Amino acid sequence: MRGFILFALILVSVPVYCQDDSDSTRHPLKVSGTISFNTNGMAVVPAFAYGKPVFSSNISFKKNRFSFDPQYAYGLNIKPWILDNWFHYMLVVQPKFELRTGVNVSMFFSELKTPDEDVWRGQRYTTLELAGKYKLPNKRSLGLMFWYDIGLDPGTIKGYFLNFVFEQTDIRIGKQLLFAANVQTFYIDYTGLNDGLFISPTITVSRRHFPVSLYCQGLQAITSNMSPFPSFQVNFGIGYSF
Repeated sequence: MRGFILFALILVSVPVYCQDDSDSTRHPLKVSGTISFNTNGMAVVPAFAYGKPVFSSNISFKKNRFSFDPQYAYGLNIKPWILDNWFHYMLVVQPKFELRTGVNVSMFFSELKTPDEDVWRGQRYTTLELAGKYKLPNKRSLGLMFWYDIGLDPGTIKGYFLNFVFEQTDIRIGKQLLFAANVQTFYIDYTGLNDGLFISPTITVSRRHFPVSLYCQGLQAITSNMSPFPSFQVNFGIGYSF
């Protein structure tokens, strides 16, 4: 708990220290996002998957250094799976380096089987984030992200997620096709048997000036105390960006 309080104070105090004197009215509200369908319902933390096809939306409302970035996912039965409400602030914005902080108030839904009926149960979580990205030449970048998750309801878990990402974007295949790839290597440490080191590569193919893209994501556990040991998973998807 002391570590959580200290981290929260850092998230609150650093933006005040780093804020510049620029007039925020010069930066209009920017709206962007992606609506996608994927076959296996991998979460932002890919170790936790829905295991069934999922519709999801990722939308960003950005003004100056602040942004609201909700992420919602639903099954084909239109029942919610994940409802994330991210609030982000960019601490550092430089040509080669970015650093942001964030807080998320979310709901995670699962099916609870009882002798009388099946109940769709929602559990509340709060997440604190600190994430940095270093931009390399030729549309490449290195990213490091830290999350601290806290379950707010009985039966929820808490712990942290540490993610290292290498990303390569805008690789041209001929005159029209674009290729992008990233590799996540992440470690999770949550209460209960929910620890492990994983690798998750993603390949995306799109067409220039066309909003639809296709992607394939894999997930492989390197070490884990989960039982049974997580098997290799693959997730295919299609997305529409605006």
